[in-house]
Amino acid sequence: MSSLLKNIIRFILFVLVQVYILNQVPPLHKYFVPYIYFLYILWLPFNINRLFLLVVAFVYGLTVDFFTGWYGLYTAPTVLIAYLRPFLLNLLIPQETTEQSYIEPSIRSMGATPYSLYIVLLTFIHQFYFVLIEWLQFGSFNLFIGKVAGSTVLSLLLIFIAELLFFRKAKYRTNAA
Repeated sequence: MSSLLKNIIRFILFVLVQVYILNQVPPLHKYFVPYIYFLYILWLPFNINRLFLLVVAFVYGLTVDFFTGWYGLYTAPTVLIAYLRPFLLNLLIPQETTEQSYIEPSIRSMGATPYSLYIVLLTFIHQFYFVLIEWLQFGSFNLFIGKVAGSTVLSLLLIFIAELLFFRKAKYRTNAA
């Protein structure tokens, strides 16, 4: 399956799962709200152009916003993590490794520790910004931090379950066109 077709299917699948399954689940507690839609951005190929990555993130976030009716709420954190993603990847793994070995971020391509750090940091940043925009004020600081921490933990749990359920073959890049 081509990379473009695979990413289009992921796009549709992640939007549908977030909108029609996870957003329909009542909050488990005021602190635990599941989000997994942004994993699409984290799984995009290493070699994607930064400007194109931001455009894809904007369109993707706007698509989720369209289905939820909260215009900008999903788009802003998605674009933020898309903006930070290349910088974090450059810090976590050597650039020549990503250009010569694997196509997309995964445990196999990055190693368990860098990949986990990549997922945890971008999930936390996403949840922090999402909750901040959702409230547009801090209100109770303990409730804010609790909701960020709870949603982050629940989202990380869902992400690692998705990693186990949807095993992605770590394909090597080749010079063949």
